[in-house]
This record gives sequence, structure tokens and C-alpha cells, in this order.
Amino acid sequence: MERKNAWKAYSEEDLVKVTNLANSYIDFISSCKTERECAAYVMETARAAGYRSLEEVRAAGQALKPGDRVYASNYDKSVMLVQIGKKPLEEGFNILGAHIDSPRLDVKQNPLYEQNDFALLDTHYYGGVKKYQWVTVPLAIHGVVVKKDGAKVQVNVGEDAADPAFCVTDLLIHLGADQLKKDGGHVVEGEDLDVLVGGRPLVVSEEDAKAAPKGSAEAMAAKEPVKAAIVKLFREKYGFDEEDLLSAELEVVPAGRARSCGFDESMVLGYGQDDRVCSYPSLIAQLQAGDLDRTAICLLVDKEEIGSVGATGMTSMFFENTVAEIMALAGEEGDLPLRRALAASNMLSSDVSAGIDPLYANAFDVKNAGMLGHGLVFNKYTGARGKSGSNDANAEYMGKIRGIMDAGNVTFHTCELGKVDQGGGGTIAYILAKYGMNVIDCGVPVLSMHAPWEVTNKADIYEALKGYSAFLQYA
Repeated sequence: MERKNAWKAYSEEDLVKVTNLANSYIDFISSCKTERECAAYVMETARAAGYRSLEEVRAAGQALKPGDRVYASNYDKSVMLVQIGKKPLEEGFNILGAHIDSPRLDVKQNPLYEQNDFALLDTHYYGGVKKYQWVTVPLAIHGVVVKKDGAKVQVNVGEDAADPAFCVTDLLIHLGADQLKKDGGHVVEGEDLDVLVGGRPLVVSEEDAKAAPKGSAEAMAAKEPVKAAIVKLFREKYGFDEEDLLSAELEVVPAGRARSCGFDESMVLGYGQDDRVCSYPSLIAQLQAGDLDRTAICLLVDKEEIGSVGATGMTSMFFENTVAEIMALAGEEGDLPLRRALAASNMLSSDVSAGIDPLYANAFDVKNAGMLGHGLVFNKYTGARGKSGSNDANAEYMGKIRGIMDAGNVTFHTCELGKVDQGGGGTIAYILAKYGMNVIDCGVPVLSMHAPWEVTNKADIYEALKGYSAFLQYA
């Protein structure tokens, strides 16, 4: 079957829209590199578009009616946006679901140490990564440090041109004979992904070191002068102590802005496009939605990269509890109406798929591979080893989706995640499908998925926005 290249059908007006969307998307992924930053951006943007906090609406005892827009936050790491439609909620929702976490290095709770006159931060990688890809690239540190009294210190170091950057070092090629004999999974070990953060000692006289209070940087300087200098910097420049790292969430990510890629600027090169390349157009489609018959939900969640676990992952009760609150405020309270609403819903589980790469084409079934520039992709099933862990959408729903995409003039194609038994992957689709709703995986094809820098095509981002908008309107 022919799979159309989206670029070939664009008018001059379309090309302007493609460029404008890509530029705003590049700004988004350049400034929102953690789930907390994404959630904060989503809530701020939603408020500017007329959304109100569900918590505020509930506290005021206000009822929800068609046309109302509300949002709910889950520990500032997951966000749910809802626009009430004209039909009763019990008849179901149209749901756009995506995740806002990405593979990275997480700083451990007791991370700072000195060795050979260097100060380093110990890390534990998050999500599926090729560890060797994270060495010798400029890195930034984003996150929060929470003190015992609950005060939060926001950390974002390495992005501004005036900031220092960080890195994980690698063994020089001249001494790498033994290292290069290892397989790719062990060329760089997980415990070797420690971030270089300092190399200058704190100079303190022996007398002053002895007189300094126990636990101070000055007292530490006698044995660990480089670490002491970093501890002093933490305190004086950033306002927290080493012990405060026990209750910190610091994420190490590639430093620098995303950029257009290629001489023709047709692509985007940037960090975290899995899955922000789906979450961003999902957000925009939700915000731009006009009057709707069915209630629209945009659900952006955390922890997908490690199995959707925890209080902020899709397996938590956040989604179900929030829907129950909304139905109660809309006058449709009760467990049975809730169950009926969830079962009657339609969902696009929006996550990226593997785009065929000409350098590694032997890993793909070409007939069923995602292709950059060919629009939105639909994965009827994901999983691995005989579709294990897959949602596997039914044929009736796939037929319905085809009609919706045609109604919205959306360029799309279908794909699988590589050859059978080559590998595989999963999404949040199966978790929502447990309610009995129709769910299918869809998204944008990506090159170098899970690498520090990933590649997407601007046309696919534009077609994703068109597809998500059509789904909210017609599903």
C-alpha cells in the first residue's frame, strides 16, 4: 500500500503552519526537560487559555457545565486537562494520553564524593538507555532540592551560556584496548555514569580547619578539599546543604537547545522527544478545541519510562479519581456512571514509534516501519515476543480511527516497532484499556530513540496536531 509523504501535499499556508508549530515545539522541549518543568508549563499555559484548577472549583462548590475547562495536577509531575462536552459524561470521553518523562541520569541521594582531586555526583540511570551514549556530551542539572521544613530550591544549571556545564568522562582511546573488547551494554557500566562537577580545592589553613564547626565546608577541607569547595558553593550560591540532597530530585540531561536539523531544516534534533513530541501537540490540540459534543481529556503522565509505576505513573489512581471528581461536579456522581463513562471512552495512547533509519534498515520490516515525513503513525499493537504486554486495538476501532483521520485530512500510516523478535516496547495503552475503553497507540516516528539527542520530522509533528484535533472533534 502506498504511504504518502506529507510534504508533497503542503500549500504555502501549510508550510508556514509547519514552521510555526515546529518553532514553538523547539522552544518547549528546550525549556522543559523534566516532568516537573513540563507539568508547570502545561498548567501555566492552560490557565492562560481559560482553564481553572479543579481543586479551586471543588473548594468553591461550583458545578461543571458544558464548555467548562479545568485541570488537575498530580504532585506537579502529571497533569490532566478536561473540557466538558455537550453530551452526558456517562457517554464517555475522548482522551489524548502521553507521557512527559524521558530517559536521563538521576542523581543518587548520597551522591557527592571526591576522588583523585575531582568532585563527582553518583547517578542511577532512568529508563532504557545505551549507557555509552551519555559520556563526553555536555550535561545540565535540573530539579528540586527540598529541605526538612518543606522549602524548595529550584535547580537549573548548564543551560544558560553563562552557566558551567557538566559531563561524564570516558577512557581515552590510547588506553581503551580492554574496554573495546566489551559488548555494547558494558563498554560503559552503570556505576561509571558519575558526573564531573568540580576540580578546585577549597584552600583553608590548618588552624582555621580545626576551628571550623563540625560538618562545615571549612572543616571538611582538610580531608576532602575539592568536595568541600562544592559543598560551600551549594550553600552560598544555591542555598542548600549537602544533607539536603537526601530529599532532592536532580535530573542530569543533555545541555543546550533543540535545533532544526538538516540543510533543509525539515527535522528537529533535541533531547526528550520521547514523548514530548506527542505530549506537546496533544496539549495544543486540547487547548485549541472548540465546542465539543464529547468531553475531551488531555492526560500527561510521569514514570512511563520505568513501567508507569508510582503515585505519578499511569498505574496510580490519579486518572480514575479525577474523573470521579469531575463527574460529581457535573451532577453525574456514582460508581456505576463512572464505570460506564470509562468503558464508553475512546483514547489515543500517544507515544513515539521507531522511524526506519537507512543506516540500520535491517532491524525493520520495511513494509510495516514508521517513516519520517509520512505523518502520524498508528501501532495497532506494541509489545515483544508475540505481542507480550501489548494493548492490540480491535479492528472496529482501527476502522473508526481511519475514518476520523480522513475527515481531518490527516496524513498517517501504520507501523510496528521493528522486526518480529528484534526487540519491542510498551506504552500506557494497556493500562487504560483495562476499563474496557477503545485504545490505540499512535504518535510520531523518531530516529535515535532514547539517545541524548533524538530526531523527528516537522511534518509529522504537524500531522500529529491535525490528527489529535480531528480525534477530539470526531471520535
